[in-house]
Amino acid sequence: MAEPLPPPESRPDAFRSDLSAPGPLSEALSAAEGPRGLSPEPGVRVDVVNSPSISDSEGVDAAIAPVYRLAENLKHEISKVIVGQEEVVEQALVALLASGHVLLEGVPGLAKTLLVRALAEATQVEFRRVQFTPDLMPSDVVGTTFYEMRSGEFRLRKGPIFTNFLLADEINRTPPKTQSALLEAMEERQVSIDGETHPLPSPFMVLATQNPVESEGTYPLPEAQLDRFMMKIIIGYPSAEQEEAILRHHHQGFDTRHLEGSGIRPQADAMLLDQCRAVARAVTVEDAVLGYIATIIRKTRETPQLLLGASPRAGVALLEASKVTAAFRGRSFVTPDDVKSRVRPILRHRIIMRPEAEIEGVQPDRLLDALVSRVEVPR
Repeated sequence: MAEPLPPPESRPDAFRSDLSAPGPLSEALSAAEGPRGLSPEPGVRVDVVNSPSISDSEGVDAAIAPVYRLAENLKHEISKVIVGQEEVVEQALVALLASGHVLLEGVPGLAKTLLVRALAEATQVEFRRVQFTPDLMPSDVVGTTFYEMRSGEFRLRKGPIFTNFLLADEINRTPPKTQSALLEAMEERQVSIDGETHPLPSPFMVLATQNPVESEGTYPLPEAQLDRFMMKIIIGYPSAEQEEAILRHHHQGFDTRHLEGSGIRPQADAMLLDQCRAVARAVTVEDAVLGYIATIIRKTRETPQLLLGASPRAGVALLEASKVTAAFRGRSFVTPDDVKSRVRPILRHRIIMRPEAEIEGVQPDRLLDALVSRVEVPR
């Protein structure tokens, strides 16, 4: 049984103590405002930041140490159910703390849904899943108003979008009309129902999955929808050693249907996630690095092999993801290497190749690598 929470005044709060010193990061935390998310169930202790399996590392800037430790703790807990896929897990965590949405692409059976469930379990936020099908209607996602005979009033029946983590499973199997129901929610964190706007809880994150192999019965995501996903994360097959570890894990009794028996311990709640996001947003970015990001984005619009380059929203996404990446690496400032490491997942779904380039077999990731290599790195 979960250990009951002690009174707030007697609880150790490592996060608050690390941010009590004055400075730009602590000021950013104090200034952070917005609706709070869904809290853990009463009586459930959330072991934030202080996992005994993760020790403090030398060389980590004190100002962002809570974000660094939270990321390490979440990686550790998720690794209890996800074997390998370290880069995939880190990219998902970067998107989470950068307030972004994620499109997960991979063939069936690569633990896309399991990753989202494990992330929700480790962060103790509300999680709902919607299976996108051809007959799914927008009201099935956002909700609707109905007339209640007893009270004589119209009432709102909230849809599954009113949650913290929304898993849009096989999002490309539903028509564009239903896909568009997510546009306002993903950009503005609110939904409009019968002319009234309703705010969504914080944090709010859409994690969508799609199968890149099957095309029958699918609807390609429109560019406006794709541009609202901060990252497109491609999940590949595990290595031989990892596949053996997966088999061993299941042989020893692991059951994907019952994550409560996997030993995942909560490492955060909605409030802590909002606080860590505020700290990440305050990470220092020099003008030269800002220029580096802007140049990369502009180059995508000037590359002959591309029909469509990245939008300004892509530049903002690259900036925010780079800040979180710096914090994950123990620094309170962004370097060009932080930017480079996020170019692929941030831009691969935002560019459109010319038909002749596709015929020649040019891959988006390789084209982006070549593009970045031609941009002068700031010193």
